[in-house]
Amino acid sequence: MSGLIGRKIGMTSLFDENGKNIPCTVIEAGPCVVTQVRTNEVDGYEALQLGFDDKTEKHATKAELGHFKKAGTSAKKKVVEFQEFENEYKLGDVITVDVFAEGEFVDVVGVSKGKGFQGVVKRHGFGGVGQSTHGQHNRLRAPGSVGASSYPSRVFKGMRMAGRTGGENVTVQNLRVLKVVTDKNLLVVKGAVPGHKNSYVIIQK
Repeated sequence: MSGLIGRKIGMTSLFDENGKNIPCTVIEAGPCVVTQVRTNEVDGYEALQLGFDDKTEKHATKAELGHFKKAGTSAKKKVVEFQEFENEYKLGDVITVDVFAEGEFVDVVGVSKGKGFQGVVKRHGFGGVGQSTHGQHNRLRAPGSVGASSYPSRVFKGMRMAGRTGGENVTVQNLRVLKVVTDKNLLVVKGAVPGHKNSYVIIQK
């Protein structure tokens, strides 16, 4: 599965040929350097390891510096493996946004925005106890009853409750590529992708 590592720039909108305003996300996709080539003989599987976004040597370990030196590149902040890559690449090759074409569909993987510890209304969309009526003066956003009767005398696993929200790996599938700006390494996809601005995302075909 071919892909690239990118950075979410932000959202904007474009007009299509019918004059419809389409919300879209701008992603800085690549350029990515092939930092390792996994083979069946050595690793037991085939994959390409790509590196994206330079970091200074003082922020890299000696092991990282030696690893990236083999590929003839500087230390990278983000490293991801892609299996079943369409084309063959060698160590040190640079892959740009040209691997994508306008009109095709991609999957985007990112870490959703962390929202901290949240109640059931924000986390799961509960309506609150009694839909804010029946004299519930201080129970508007409470979860209500969670237990059962004398049987089974416990709370079932998976009960939706308050807890930490966001900060999870999220995959948004089948986003159409609206525009590829090769000279600026930009990829414009229809719709929203997970994560905050400047967060890393993985774009897969």
